[in-house]
Amino acid sequence: MIRVSRRLVLANRRWFENRAAAILHYHCPKYDFRTIQAQIEAGARPAAESRGITRPEEPILQRDSTLSAITYADTASAAATAGMTPSSPAQKFATAASGPAFAILIMISLSHLLNDLMQSVVPAVYPILKDKFNLDYADVGLLTFTWQLMASILQPIVGIYTDKHPKPFSLAVGMGSTLTGLVIMAFANSFAMLLVGVAVIGIGSSIFHPESSRVARMASGGRHGFAQSIFQVGGNVGSAIGPLMAMLLVVPFGQHAIGFFAIFALCGIIILTRVGFWYRSERRAAKGKVVKVAVSPVSKSVLIRSLVILCALIFSKFLYMASLSSYYIFYTKETFDVSTSTAQLLLFVYLAAVAVGTIAGGPLGDRFGRRSVIWFSILGVLPFTLALPFANLFWTVALTIPIGFILASAFPAIVVFAQELVPGKVGTISGLFFGFAFGMGGIGAAALGALADHTSITFVYQVCSVLPAIGLLAVFLPDVRSKRVTG
Repeated sequence: MIRVSRRLVLANRRWFENRAAAILHYHCPKYDFRTIQAQIEAGARPAAESRGITRPEEPILQRDSTLSAITYADTASAAATAGMTPSSPAQKFATAASGPAFAILIMISLSHLLNDLMQSVVPAVYPILKDKFNLDYADVGLLTFTWQLMASILQPIVGIYTDKHPKPFSLAVGMGSTLTGLVIMAFANSFAMLLVGVAVIGIGSSIFHPESSRVARMASGGRHGFAQSIFQVGGNVGSAIGPLMAMLLVVPFGQHAIGFFAIFALCGIIILTRVGFWYRSERRAAKGKVVKVAVSPVSKSVLIRSLVILCALIFSKFLYMASLSSYYIFYTKETFDVSTSTAQLLLFVYLAAVAVGTIAGGPLGDRFGRRSVIWFSILGVLPFTLALPFANLFWTVALTIPIGFILASAFPAIVVFAQELVPGKVGTISGLFFGFAFGMGGIGAAALGALADHTSITFVYQVCSVLPAIGLLAVFLPDVRSKRVTG
């Protein structure tokens, strides 16, 4: 009797399961109820191919420009397209699967903070090095040129290589290079050794940025602008607090105190090693999965034109920012006769505004379109830059706040916009634009230093005040949110 009851229960259970599967298959043809149930019972993550949550003409699986990494893109809206209600279990699962990996984003942002904190020590200690080694402005510009050239020239090479051969633990190696450069700077006894130290620090930055940008995109869950802002704001916060740390450690104790920053490098190596394990596991999990090959939303001619325009915008943005990050301390000291500590504090105010602008840039690009944000962030700063050379101390500090905020909001939008133009090449695009940005900063710092030696710091700021007008070129950028653009 008991055996007969069990058989009846099992028979009824199979009938209900088959009926449910038939109903789901009718509404969502690709929804395989039994496969998902077996995977859940086995503790495995249901395969995206079995969810049946697809756009009418677009597979849910897309290559996310991270080589083997797969993003479950736009699952929430795709589920709605398939007729699911927002409260259905499949919809909830789809939404959870598409969310950002916040723990990884926080770790990669924190490591970016530590990296750029140490990088920002270089210009922050210029006044001390200038006095100790009797440097002129051209020498200061050469230091910046060497540092940012090494931080830029290798980045596209690293990006191209890691697009083909991802190296999860290269992030920790880059942080180790920065540590080595800091130690060399701390104990350098000649200008040549200073150049070696800043060059090694630059190499660390060139290794770090392409792969860390890739990790941020992998962990974005489809919210690329948001993830890029979280990643970049870590660097901006580090750049902002770096001069304060230099003021507290290097100004009172001298050049050797630069070595204290090696502690931050050790912390970064530990964090990035953990990120490397996650990166490696994501690549292994993605192997063997079928993906949709990404195609550029614009034609080849429009793509080339757009990349040239974006590089011109990077040129105007970072050349102007180089005038502030490298010479703002000297400008405030000479123009307003403030102390070195006060000048470093004023630089912190500007860099803090840069950090806030970076946070805003990515989400605003996700919300209103990256082209609109680029328009505003480059051209909208022009009235403030034109007024800066003629302002008193109070208004100089006040003007640097909107200048930093507006200019910084551009970079996340520019990077993600370029990644959307060239999908599948995250490392290459990140290396190209981060490298070009640092290169423009280095070349600009050297050129502006030589110009300041022959004229004055005030004249340099007057020349740089018109650079944001180059932002008018943004009118020729395509709207990638629309259908494929040809030209």
